[in-house]
Amino acid sequence: MRADRLLSILLLLQTHGRMTGRQLAKRLEVSERTIHRDMEALGTAGIPVVAERGVGGGWELIEGFRTSLTALSEAEVNALFVTKPSRLLADLHLDKASDAALVKMLSILPEVHRHNAELARQRIHIDVTGWKHSSEPVTILPVLQDAVWRDRRLRMTYDRGDDTASERTVDPLGLVAKGSVWYLVAAIEGDVRSYRVSRIRSADVLEQPFVRPRDFDLAAFWESSAARFRERLPRFEVVIRAESAVIPLLRSMIRFGAIDVLEPDEKSGWTCLSMHFDTEDAARHTLLGFGTSVEVIDPESLRGGIVETARSIVELNER
Repeated sequence: MRADRLLSILLLLQTHGRMTGRQLAKRLEVSERTIHRDMEALGTAGIPVVAERGVGGGWELIEGFRTSLTALSEAEVNALFVTKPSRLLADLHLDKASDAALVKMLSILPEVHRHNAELARQRIHIDVTGWKHSSEPVTILPVLQDAVWRDRRLRMTYDRGDDTASERTVDPLGLVAKGSVWYLVAAIEGDVRSYRVSRIRSADVLEQPFVRPRDFDLAAFWESSAARFRERLPRFEVVIRAESAVIPLLRSMIRFGAIDVLEPDEKSGWTCLSMHFDTEDAARHTLLGFGTSVEVIDPESLRGGIVETARSIVELNER
């Protein structure tokens, strides 16, 4: 609704000061043209919003203006009180602070919203760990967090994964939790990279500050970095026929890959699937486990490999 968007613009400017039309448009998921129309509406309503043109310009409220329009909607209350990933908050030593903050917020909510907040907390729980998750050591995390908070350079020893380690000095820009695995996002000589926290053997916060890139957005960086990582993954494409009943199990067993297209045949009870694995070996070992419930159509090399392996299994067990 437009009224909600106008209020959001007002609170964003009040919180962040000057913001460009592009920043507001991205934050509110509308066009810059829409933002300009909204600014005209705010001005007509008597809100003292002004535009600064040129480099470093943007929209802002005149100095000293404040609004007390901070009432929360029902959806906003629910979003705040849905159970947070307690494991991640504990890693950051923020679990107790989070609980205390929610208690304080609950105490100042109107009675009508308190009931909604408790409903959200009791009915939705977010668990970021997988069923096969094994905890990684993140004892170094508070040191990294300190460097990130204070914009201080960090000297660390990093395990590169090949039994060798290297020392490097980085500008720590942020921390990201992927599932329950922590990564440090940091710049080194202008190149922004991510480092798995469990591989950081030691870290020392230097008193040397660094200048954070003005246009750096942690969430946007991680999204684009994750997309590039997925694109670089090896891809071995496969076409199979499978009994429809085994497809849920097949889906759960694919660790590196996915089912791309499903074409069920209701008459036969089988489904044609186009899918991909990271390697041919992974495809062969996974599909062999389904025995006669899966037939490989393409590629021929995989089909022949499965036949050969199946014969070897028979020979081995007939000795």
